[in-house]
Amino acid sequence: MMDDLTDDLTVLESAYSLAESKNEVREMIAELEKALSGLPQIEIPINEHFSKGVYAREMRVPKDSLIIGKIHKYQNLNILSAGEVTVFSIDGKTRVKAPFTFVASPGSKRVFYMHEDTVWTTVLGTDEKNYEEIEKSFIAKSYEEVEGLLENTTKLIKEMSCLS
Repeated sequence: MMDDLTDDLTVLESAYSLAESKNEVREMIAELEKALSGLPQIEIPINEHFSKGVYAREMRVPKDSLIIGKIHKYQNLNILSAGEVTVFSIDGKTRVKAPFTFVASPGSKRVFYMHEDTVWTTVLGTDEKNYEEIEKSFIAKSYEEVEGLLENTTKLIKEMSCLS
Protein backbone atom coordinates (compact mmCIF):
# COMPACT_ATOMS: atom_id res chain seq x y z
CA MET A 1 0.00 0.00 0.00
CA MET A 2 2.86 2.38 0.77
CA ASP A 3 4.13 2.06 -2.81
CA ASP A 4 0.65 2.90 -4.11
CA LEU A 5 0.47 6.04 -1.96
CA THR A 6 3.99 7.09 -2.93
CA ASP A 7 3.01 6.64 -6.60
CA ASP A 8 -0.20 8.62 -5.99
CA LEU A 9 1.79 11.45 -4.40
CA THR A 10 4.15 11.51 -7.40
CA VAL A 11 1.20 11.66 -9.82
CA LEU A 12 -0.45 14.38 -7.71
CA GLU A 13 2.75 16.46 -7.65
CA SER A 14 3.12 16.09 -11.44
CA ALA A 15 -0.49 17.12 -12.10
CA TYR A 16 -0.19 20.04 -9.69
CA SER A 17 2.97 21.30 -11.40
CA LEU A 18 1.07 21.44 -14.73
CA ALA A 19 -1.77 23.53 -13.31
CA GLU A 20 -1.32 27.08 -14.56
CA SER A 21 -4.23 28.84 -12.87
CA LYS A 22 -6.33 28.83 -9.72
CA ASN A 23 -9.20 27.26 -11.69
CA GLU A 24 -6.97 24.46 -12.97
CA VAL A 25 -5.87 23.70 -9.39
CA ARG A 26 -9.54 23.64 -8.32
CA GLU A 27 -10.40 21.28 -11.20
CA MET A 28 -7.48 18.99 -10.34
CA ILE A 29 -8.59 18.79 -6.70
CA ALA A 30 -12.20 18.08 -7.77
CA GLU A 31 -11.07 15.27 -10.09
CA LEU A 32 -8.91 13.79 -7.34
CA GLU A 33 -11.79 13.96 -4.86
CA LYS A 34 -14.09 12.21 -7.32
CA ALA A 35 -11.50 9.47 -7.98
CA LEU A 36 -10.90 8.88 -4.26
CA SER A 37 -14.59 8.88 -3.28
CA GLY A 38 -15.02 5.26 -4.38
CA LEU A 39 -12.10 4.00 -2.29
CA PRO A 40 -12.24 2.89 1.35
CA GLN A 41 -12.23 5.92 3.66
CA ILE A 42 -10.44 6.27 6.99
CA GLU A 43 -12.07 7.52 10.17
CA ILE A 44 -10.35 10.70 11.39
CA PRO A 45 -10.81 11.48 15.08
CA ILE A 46 -11.82 15.11 15.66
CA ASN A 47 -11.32 17.01 18.91
CA GLU A 48 -13.28 20.24 19.24
CA HIS A 49 -12.05 23.07 21.47
CA PHE A 50 -14.07 26.15 22.39
CA SER A 51 -13.04 29.46 23.92
CA LYS A 52 -14.59 32.93 23.89
CA GLY A 53 -14.99 33.76 20.20
CA VAL A 54 -12.87 30.80 19.09
CA TYR A 55 -13.57 27.34 17.70
CA ALA A 56 -10.66 24.97 17.06
CA ARG A 57 -11.09 21.72 15.15
CA GLU A 58 -8.19 19.35 15.75
CA MET A 59 -7.70 16.22 13.68
CA ARG A 60 -5.23 13.39 14.16
CA VAL A 61 -4.34 11.76 10.88
CA PRO A 62 -2.16 8.67 10.42
CA LYS A 63 1.00 8.58 8.32
CA ASP A 64 0.54 7.95 4.57
CA SER A 65 -3.02 9.31 4.53
CA LEU A 66 -4.27 11.49 1.69
CA ILE A 67 -7.20 13.71 2.64
CA ILE A 68 -9.13 16.52 0.98
CA GLY A 69 -10.64 19.36 2.96
CA LYS A 70 -13.66 21.54 2.28
CA ILE A 71 -13.95 24.97 0.68
CA HIS A 72 -13.47 27.66 3.32
CA LYS A 73 -15.41 30.92 2.90
CA TYR A 74 -12.98 33.03 4.92
CA GLN A 75 -9.36 33.13 5.98
CA ASN A 76 -8.63 30.61 8.70
CA LEU A 77 -5.75 29.91 11.02
CA ASN A 78 -4.07 26.49 10.70
CA ILE A 79 -1.66 24.90 13.15
CA LEU A 80 0.42 21.81 12.44
CA SER A 81 1.49 20.75 15.94
CA ALA A 82 2.86 17.29 15.07
CA GLY A 83 4.00 15.57 11.90
CA GLU A 84 5.04 16.45 8.39
CA VAL A 85 2.60 17.19 5.57
CA THR A 86 2.56 18.17 1.91
CA VAL A 87 -0.27 20.63 1.29
CA PHE A 88 -1.67 21.37 -2.18
CA SER A 89 -4.06 24.32 -2.66
CA ILE A 90 -4.69 27.48 -4.65
CA ASP A 91 -2.04 29.04 -2.39
CA GLY A 92 0.61 26.69 -3.77
CA LYS A 93 2.25 23.39 -2.89
CA THR A 94 4.37 23.20 0.19
CA ARG A 95 5.84 20.57 2.48
CA VAL A 96 5.79 21.61 6.13
CA LYS A 97 6.98 20.08 9.37
CA ALA A 98 5.64 20.80 12.85
CA PRO A 99 5.59 23.22 14.45
CA PHE A 100 4.07 25.28 11.65
CA THR A 101 1.27 27.88 11.61
CA PHE A 102 -0.25 29.76 8.67
CA VAL A 103 -3.36 31.59 7.50
CA ALA A 104 -5.22 29.98 4.56
CA SER A 105 -6.87 32.12 1.90
CA PRO A 106 -10.62 32.43 1.42
CA GLY A 107 -11.78 29.89 -1.15
CA SER A 108 -9.05 27.43 -0.25
CA LYS A 109 -9.71 23.73 -0.49
CA ARG A 110 -6.65 21.75 0.39
CA VAL A 111 -5.23 18.31 -0.32
CA PHE A 112 -3.02 16.91 2.44
CA TYR A 113 -0.54 14.04 2.23
CA MET A 114 0.69 12.99 5.67
CA HIS A 115 4.35 11.93 5.63
CA GLU A 116 4.12 11.26 9.38
CA ASP A 117 1.36 10.84 11.96
CA THR A 118 -0.09 14.35 12.08
CA VAL A 119 -2.00 16.67 14.39
CA TRP A 120 -3.64 19.52 12.42
CA THR A 121 -5.89 22.21 13.89
CA THR A 122 -8.04 24.73 12.05
CA VAL A 123 -9.10 27.75 14.12
CA LEU A 124 -12.23 29.78 13.33
CA GLY A 125 -13.62 32.90 15.00
CA THR A 126 -17.08 32.12 16.38
CA ASP A 127 -18.99 31.71 19.62
CA GLU A 128 -21.15 28.98 18.03
CA LYS A 129 -20.86 25.53 19.65
CA ASN A 130 -22.90 23.45 17.18
CA TYR A 131 -20.70 21.99 14.40
CA GLU A 132 -23.50 21.95 11.80
CA GLU A 133 -24.07 25.68 12.36
CA ILE A 134 -20.34 26.38 12.28
CA GLU A 135 -20.06 24.53 8.98
CA LYS A 136 -22.98 26.52 7.51
CA SER A 137 -21.20 29.75 8.48
CA PHE A 138 -17.67 28.88 7.37
CA ILE A 139 -17.84 26.21 4.65
CA ALA A 140 -18.92 26.99 1.09
CA LYS A 141 -20.81 24.53 -1.08
CA SER A 142 -19.07 25.87 -4.21
CA TYR A 143 -16.31 28.19 -5.33
CA GLU A 144 -18.97 30.48 -6.81
CA GLU A 145 -20.32 31.07 -3.30
CA VAL A 146 -16.86 32.20 -2.15
CA GLU A 147 -16.35 34.43 -5.21
CA GLY A 148 -19.70 36.11 -4.46
CA LEU A 149 -18.64 36.76 -0.85
CA LEU A 150 -15.34 38.28 -1.99
CA GLU A 151 -17.08 40.52 -4.54
CA ASN A 152 -19.58 41.74 -1.90
CA THR A 153 -16.77 42.44 0.57
CA THR A 154 -14.81 44.42 -2.02
CA LYS A 155 -17.94 46.40 -2.92
CA LEU A 156 -18.64 47.22 0.75
CA ILE A 157 -15.05 48.38 1.31
CA LYS A 158 -15.27 50.67 -1.72
CA GLU A 159 -18.63 52.08 -0.53
CA MET A 160 -17.28 52.70 2.96
CA SER A 161 -14.22 54.50 1.62
CA CYS A 162 -16.51 56.82 -0.40
CA LEU A 163 -18.29 57.84 2.82
CA SER A 164 -15.08 59.06 4.45
